[in-house]
Amino acid sequence: MRFLPVSLTTLLVELADLDQTLALFASLDADPVEGIEETVPAARTLMIRFRPEKITAQALAADIATRDLSAKIAPSDNLVEIPVHYDGEDLADVAELTGLSVEEVIQRHTDSEFTVAFCGFAPGFGYLVGGDPALHVPRRQSPRTRIPMGSVALAGAFSGVYPQNSPGGWQILGTTPLKMWDIERDPGALFQPGYRVRFFDMNKPGRSIDIPSSKPVAKAVANTSAAHFEVLAAPMPAVFQDLGRFGQTGQGVSASGALDRAAFNTANRIVGNPANTSCLELTLGGFSFKSATRAVIGVAGASCTITVKSDVYSFDASPYAPISLEPGDVVTFGNPAKGMRSYLAVRGGFDVAPVLGSTATDTLAVVGPQSATAGSILNLRQEKAGLTSVSINEVPAFDLPQAGDVVTLDIVLGPRTDWFTQKGIETLTGQLWQVTPQSSRVGIRLAGEVPVERKDSAELPSEGTANGAIQIPHSGQPVLFLADHPLTGGYPVIGAVAEYHLDLAGQIPVNAKIQFRPLGPFAEITAMKNTEFSGDKP
Repeated sequence: MRFLPVSLTTLLVELADLDQTLALFASLDADPVEGIEETVPAARTLMIRFRPEKITAQALAADIATRDLSAKIAPSDNLVEIPVHYDGEDLADVAELTGLSVEEVIQRHTDSEFTVAFCGFAPGFGYLVGGDPALHVPRRQSPRTRIPMGSVALAGAFSGVYPQNSPGGWQILGTTPLKMWDIERDPGALFQPGYRVRFFDMNKPGRSIDIPSSKPVAKAVANTSAAHFEVLAAPMPAVFQDLGRFGQTGQGVSASGALDRAAFNTANRIVGNPANTSCLELTLGGFSFKSATRAVIGVAGASCTITVKSDVYSFDASPYAPISLEPGDVVTFGNPAKGMRSYLAVRGGFDVAPVLGSTATDTLAVVGPQSATAGSILNLRQEKAGLTSVSINEVPAFDLPQAGDVVTLDIVLGPRTDWFTQKGIETLTGQLWQVTPQSSRVGIRLAGEVPVERKDSAELPSEGTANGAIQIPHSGQPVLFLADHPLTGGYPVIGAVAEYHLDLAGQIPVNAKIQFRPLGPFAEITAMKNTEFSGDKP
């Protein structure tokens, strides 16, 4: 058992195999440790996010080290049966790789009973174990750019079903008409950790198939007779955000949430809203809306001009101060001179329904309220309860970066720093990395003259990833994960941005450069009982 640092608030427990991982996951569920916020099981690791004011990483490691991991997990009573058309593009290749006939591959797959070990990659994607060892095959050498929703596939010791159209490198055996992920269903994911799964051949006679009909997705109804804003222009869709959607990792859903949490909180304070009231996150400039009512708005984040126009007046408003609007006022945001994202709050809040307990918009998982585009009607709640006085004393939490700037981000080395050569580590920390236009809420794609060098090309079993993780794909060009990152990943993570610099990372524009500054050398976490907590911040 190894304890590896992920960030200042997250560690990774590396175990011998999946059985130990599931045993530890079950142990922590049955006998929780105070201070643990969330756990993400994977093939042979358990990622644990904790509250350092409650428990240190060393004390947490000491508790885990004493746990009995020999117990086998009892099978679940929940059995999910999946009908399959065995007509996959890779069926013949799997037969060749295994030395079996196509008929034998299908027979062995349908004779197996699988267990959902964990969920990740995408909402509703369950990693299934327990199949016939003869069907253990490697991933495709060249991943596909698009695998259709419902594809039943194999990779290594796992089987799985793609819940949505997505890129991937697993070997496709066939397709199922069942929806693996349906936000209108409770729970949304058909596969839950621990569930048993069996596949059956739809083409064989004598088996009835009941495909549940999907409910039409209920779209938000715009009420133009109520208080609202009408979006006139949105070069980039604006997305609703709050502080995040927690507690859904079992369904493969990450937290998401505002990329610059300080600016989000500030925008709400400006207008006197309760904490965590939904805001609109605006990327770059050009967003414009018309108010149909009297309202008070507040803007924080990227440094941009805010113009308010009516039929009789026009003026430039300031961010970090309340702005009063009259019916008919048109508000337009200019391109920011510094930063990337602004947060628009309205006193009383937007009338937006939560999805899975949060109004955060996860752009990768496609979970959350509808984005605001040209023509959208944004109804206002005009809630009075919980309001406080507006704030006129707000200032930015840090100096915002602009294109061409060098932005220094503190990082924690780990958990897979030892997968890289010393030269590779020095390249990461000694070279400037340019932010490319391919960046998004999912992550910042970086480009450097020299790629980060790995020790070898070994394949990493999928494991949990954290907000701020620096993943190194085969190209050696880092990807810095942001709030909409996938829950699990298969490329090694060399380090992660310190939590106190995540807001800054969310504001770095294209063509700025990043300098990574390690807080210390990579070192495994040593289990220490009764470790005293120091409240000093770095």
